[in-house]
Order: sequence, then structure tokens, then C-alpha cells
Amino acid sequence: MGLLASLLSAFASGETMAAVRRARTAAVVYAFAALAAFCGLGFLVGAAYIWTSVRYGSLAAAIGFGVGFLVIAGLVLLIHRLMAGARVRRQARRRKADMKAIGITAALAVLPTLLKGKGGLGVILGPAVALAAYAIYRENVKPDTDHPDDAGEG
Repeated sequence: MGLLASLLSAFASGETMAAVRRARTAAVVYAFAALAAFCGLGFLVGAAYIWTSVRYGSLAAAIGFGVGFLVIAGLVLLIHRLMAGARVRRQARRRKADMKAIGITAALAVLPTLLKGKGGLGVILGPAVALAAYAIYRENVKPDTDHPDDAGEG
């Protein structure tokens, strides 16, 4: 059995090293491709500037390109700001679900110990009934946000 385990671990580590090698090669290839793409983009921007400066003049081309890149920067920051709010809400939902899963797991892990103890089922049913009552209460109570403000009164 020990020989089989060592053979399987050697196979797994060999596969792991091959995967790491492939990932490293892919990262180098993508880095070179990105560098070439940025160089090409730079030359295209330079060509567009030269064409614009011949057609409209150097000053107008410089002002136009400056304003254009500032508008692009503003749009990128605006989109990032809008997406950050959605990301925070998504992370909060994920964190809440994780905490609920951890709580359930902890409760299930402690359950056999509580059932064997002195209090037995009463130790578990008391808090469970209280939680159920609180959940029913929360479901049936409406928030105060339905009432309009005192606008127009006075």
C-alpha cells in the first residue's frame, strides 16, 4: 500500500510541476503579447495625432487629444466607482452566507455533545424556539419607512 501511495504522490507532483511550467510559459507569452499590443496602440495614437495636427494644426490637435484622454480617464473612474458599489454589496452577501454556513456547521458539530449532556434536548429546544419566535416577529413587523414625512403639515 505504501508503494502505491508513493507512486500516486510522485505522479501528482509531476503533473503539478508540468502545470506550473505551462502556466509560467503562458504568462510569458501573454506578457510579450500585451507589450506588443501597447506598442502598437502607442504608434496608432501617434499616427492619429500626426494626421490631426496636419489637418487642424498642432495646437488644436494637442488640445483635442488632451481633452479626449481626460474624458476617457473620467469615464474609466466613473465606471469603476459604479462597479465598486456593486462589488461591495456582492461581497457583503457572500460574507453573510459564509457566516450562516459557519454557524450551521458549528451548531451541527456541537449538537451530539449537547444531546448527551445533562440538559439534553431542552438545551437545544429553548434557543431554537426563541430564534423561531424572533424570525416570525421580524417577518410580521413592517418598517417605519412606509410613512411619508411631515411635509405640508405645520
